[in-house]
Amino acid sequence: MKGRKHTPEQIVRKLLEADKLLAQGISAVEVARQLGVSEQTYYRWRNQFGGLKAEDAKELKRLKGENATLKRLLAEAELEKALLKELAEGNW
Repeated sequence: MKGRKHTPEQIVRKLLEADKLLAQGISAVEVARQLGVSEQTYYRWRNQFGGLKAEDAKELKRLKGENATLKRLLAEAELEKALLKELAEGNW
């Protein structure tokens, strides 16, 4: 069964809702159930997005994607550089 995909904004909104429920004395297990996620997902979200605002979470996701793209481009450039060096030495 494939899980649902929540946007960072939705996660932050749900965590704000969770804070309100926790302040009312509801247990974390019950809060997770009311949010419609597993307890493990709730704690993972809390670790990743705990003190963020919705805009910050969106920016974080964008930056992580940009970072992954840049890492891939760097790896490709390094591979190409190594291949050209090997060709120049005549070791092919």
